[in-house]
Amino acid sequence: MKPCPSCEKGNLTEVEDIANELEGYIFIVNGQRCSSCSEEFIEEHAGQKMITTAKKLGLWGEPLKLHRKLSRSARGTVLRIPTDIEKNLHLKGTEDITIAKIGDRKLLIEIE
Repeated sequence: MKPCPSCEKGNLTEVEDIANELEGYIFIVNGQRCSSCSEEFIEEHAGQKMITTAKKLGLWGEPLKLHRKLSRSARGTVLRIPTDIEKNLHLKGTEDITIAKIGDRKLLIEIE
């Protein structure tokens, strides 16, 4: 058994139940867990397999932030959705959406 690189107190044991959450999906992978601090270490090949699966699901490799300017219309403020996101999400332009204010300066947009 190898000592834990985080706490240096416990030993690492092989486990097959490390849960990783990504965009609402739970991935269960193999790795090692410390007997003292419970820190978990994912094996490299298991991490690569998780990334490959996440890419197939469209959860990995997408831009996380896009910078756009708002514009004004007669009835309010307009936010244009870029074409690449429109295609990726298969939007037709007729979907209903929900916009929620999160904190002081964040908005969450969900397609219903």
